[in-house]
Amino acid sequence: MTAMAAALREYDAFMRAALEQASAAAAAGDVPIGAVIVRDGQILAAAHNRRIIDADPTAHAEILAIRAAAAALRDWRLTGCTMLVTLEPCCMCAGAIVLARLDRLLFAAADPKAGAVRTLYRLCEDPRLNHRVEVLAGLRAEEAGELLQRFFQTQRLAGKK
Repeated sequence: MTAMAAALREYDAFMRAALEQASAAAAAGDVPIGAVIVRDGQILAAAHNRRIIDADPTAHAEILAIRAAAAALRDWRLTGCTMLVTLEPCCMCAGAIVLARLDRLLFAAADPKAGAVRTLYRLCEDPRLNHRVEVLAGLRAEEAGELLQRFFQTQRLAGKK
């Protein structure tokens, strides 16, 4: 069994939950990115982008999910946890994933403009850092990519950035 097949089997429902979060972001007018953090087969935290809603440039789905999971565990160390996110994390989010000591990251679509996990940088696996995160990419990538494309097409038609 390939790594992707195993991940699909184990994490598919959780990535679907992340995609639901992404859809909630789109419905609120924000870039449709969703994230969930899982531990022991249970969702600890789920979040979506809230940059526009909160007028906060740091309100990325990954950051909000990390904050919620840390609060749920009452610990900043998220060891034993896996994050699933619909788009490859940016530098800020990849750094937070490393700092939070997440064990694993699964992302759906690659981000050619800001991806800091595999596309532009490899922050989560950088041997110079004190923690490394296991990374798997591509789980439900087509769905996540289509959601993003639809959102940005709608934005362009509406004359928004």
